[in-house]
Amino acid sequence: MENVAGLARLEKDKDWWRGAVIYQIYPRSYQDSNADGIGDLGGIVGRLPYIASLGVDAIWISPFFTSPMKDFGYDVSDYCDVDPMFGTLADFDAVVATAHELGLKVMIDLVLSHTSDQHPWFQQSKADKTNDKANWYVWADPKPDGTPPNNWLSIFGGSGWQWDGEREQYYYHCFLTSQPDLNFWEPAVQDALLDVARFWLDRGVDGFRLDTINFYMHDQQLRDNPALPADKRNSTIAPSVNPYNHQEHLYSKNQPENLDFLRKLRAVMDPYNAAAVGEVGDAQRGLEIMGEYTAGNDLMQMCYAFEFLSGTRPDAALVADVMGRVDDAAPDGWACWAYSNHDVVRHVTRWDLSKSALELFVTLMMSLRGSACIYQGEELGLPEADVAYEDLQDPYGIQFWPKFKGRDGCRTPMAWEKSNAHAGFSTADTTWLPVSTDHANLSVAVQEDDPDALLHHYRRAIAFRKAHPALAKGTHDGVKHDGDVVYFTRAIGDDTIFCAFNLSDTASTIPAPNGSWRVIGEDLGATPQTDDGKLHLEPWQPHFAVPV
Repeated sequence: MENVAGLARLEKDKDWWRGAVIYQIYPRSYQDSNADGIGDLGGIVGRLPYIASLGVDAIWISPFFTSPMKDFGYDVSDYCDVDPMFGTLADFDAVVATAHELGLKVMIDLVLSHTSDQHPWFQQSKADKTNDKANWYVWADPKPDGTPPNNWLSIFGGSGWQWDGEREQYYYHCFLTSQPDLNFWEPAVQDALLDVARFWLDRGVDGFRLDTINFYMHDQQLRDNPALPADKRNSTIAPSVNPYNHQEHLYSKNQPENLDFLRKLRAVMDPYNAAAVGEVGDAQRGLEIMGEYTAGNDLMQMCYAFEFLSGTRPDAALVADVMGRVDDAAPDGWACWAYSNHDVVRHVTRWDLSKSALELFVTLMMSLRGSACIYQGEELGLPEADVAYEDLQDPYGIQFWPKFKGRDGCRTPMAWEKSNAHAGFSTADTTWLPVSTDHANLSVAVQEDDPDALLHHYRRAIAFRKAHPALAKGTHDGVKHDGDVVYFTRAIGDDTIFCAFNLSDTASTIPAPNGSWRVIGEDLGATPQTDDGKLHLEPWQPHFAVPV
């Protein structure tokens, strides 16, 4: 189908994604509209006016497809339908129509690297070695001693290979054993997935968030991954307790042939003026891969790596280093920045941030070259929820408890009001994950009534970005730092803005930029201009100025 909203979209700016602010919705936890304790598409429709009030450009909805929910929708059993838990295709159409009426683009989360083992494709593939879909997944014979074909590991722990008695072969799964990896070397697999993209584009979506975009292709020779020296390991992609960190994943992902598929996908998207942001999951080569995947005009528009999703709080030196490496690795590409998402500890907890620091970090994000993703509840400053072991739902957390508690703490229901038993999320007796009491005290309703609340600062920062094209789409002159202060100049056409940020708890002074400048952004806390040739920044204070 091609709906009216989809047709109207074709007439709009094809570069709408450049500098866009994207609001991520985790549908299980956003709003329950039918009192079953689980969020749904109908709930999202009802909350879209709130999202529009933030001033964002688009929403990204995490998976809502038919699924046995072993990994909460990231194990898809039907790419072209809505799981009854979330509603119907008609409910999804209502999301698209309402979002477009409010001026919001709609991006959906496509999980293409793997399916559920309940997907009809896999059920047919495992039946024998000669059927039409026999080669649609990554199958391999055991070694002579019966052990797996190679040493590839699963992100969820242990071997990446699972024995199947029907085919008497192993199949590869980078995630749960119930999430077999598709074989992208099979042309029919690529064609089927491109048809999935067309299906949703025809329903009016404006783009995709592509899960694990660098995991699609694997080495056809199934060569062993080399060991990763201990000094090069980090827990950005997987917790340190996970042996996945002990390998350099040279052959199980990041294959150069992946670019050929991405070009096909871009060719499908372009007639719809659709855009994609790819999740690059790699602890060693993330920025390099981002550069490869966003170069030119025939690959993905945006990718995000994990530099600002790590456990290390960014200081001025780190921000300058990351942005400098982006300039080197992706001079023609485009990054998409995020501090939090559905897979990592919320950044207010991860980095132990005060309200002033939270304000400055979002102001910084809205000033950096690239696009930006905001995760639901981030605008409220929600901390990581403390979920008891008996309440855990995430298989990842259950596997590695207690050193790693999984992802449930960042996935608990959204807090809409303080008085309701479940903070306005649901009227059910119980919810799929418990609502944090701390979150209820930071709810939307509470913050709407407080002019000093973080929620209003997010609105101001987003509005400031949209008011200045240089911040959304402009170039920068290289991100630099002086002590605790990171600074740069953004420019496009006649719009030029000097930006500086004190990323510390202590006051800092740096030389003022040359020339005559007028301070702007006072409502974001920008420091006033002085006549001593220096910029004096209080702790967690920004500075913005335009030439005069």
